[in-house]
Amino acid sequence: MRRDEIKKICMVVLALFPATLPAAESDVELLKRADGLASYLDADFAAKYTIVHSKPGLGNSVTVASVFRRDRDEKYAIIVTEPEISLGEGYLKQGDMIWIYDPSSGLFESTKSRERFRNSSASNSDFTRSTLAEDYRVESGSDERLGVFQCRVLSLLALTDKVAYPRMRIWISEDGLVRKTEEYALSGQLLRTTAIPDYEKIGSRRVPKSIVIVDAQRGATMNGQFVHEKTQITIQNPSFRALDNAIFSKQFLENAQRGGRK
Repeated sequence: MRRDEIKKICMVVLALFPATLPAAESDVELLKRADGLASYLDADFAAKYTIVHSKPGLGNSVTVASVFRRDRDEKYAIIVTEPEISLGEGYLKQGDMIWIYDPSSGLFESTKSRERFRNSSASNSDFTRSTLAEDYRVESGSDERLGVFQCRVLSLLALTDKVAYPRMRIWISEDGLVRKTEEYALSGQLLRTTAIPDYEKIGSRRVPKSIVIVDAQRGATMNGQFVHEKTQITIQNPSFRALDNAIFSKQFLENAQRGGRK
């Protein structure tokens, strides 16, 4: 067989096979899929959050809160139900604005998404929908095993100064779920590590069962070894029933505080 005939056959094969083989998912597409699984744009969301913050040598502080989300409108409301001394403390997100309600003074104070939630290792941004594909550029990607999960690891650089962390590394398993993140300062200094080991399946949706956040900046030396502060968030009783519009208002936080102290 002549060389020109072989070349023609190869060209025909190359022309046919791309049409029959599925295209590999790009890193950007994978990030968008992960956003979609961590967001609930088609329904309201409510759940009980138990937030345990561990300080080495000082023990644990526990916060229990009712969390309400309306991702399609970029809104959430959080009402603290425990401890008793903080009963009625509230958080309200409306678009880019986040307000903290102090029931003792009856006043609202603005805060930012990057600020710590009740001085824990969690941030205010941890309670809203995921917008990684909108807020970050994928710099690189690689494949890595994380425990039982085969993951794609993406290095991300922020496209806006509104995000809590300028740089991130994110581990996404083959099912499109985020299993681990590392959040960095612009300098490259590690700020915290987050793990999401398990999710609950509710219909077509996924809800984390627990989130573990290790603070790389705060901790204490115990027996000659530095022990990091840690926060574990347990999510219980998730619901996707429609919520009243009034929940996402300052008046709701004020009324919830009054009702909780009756």
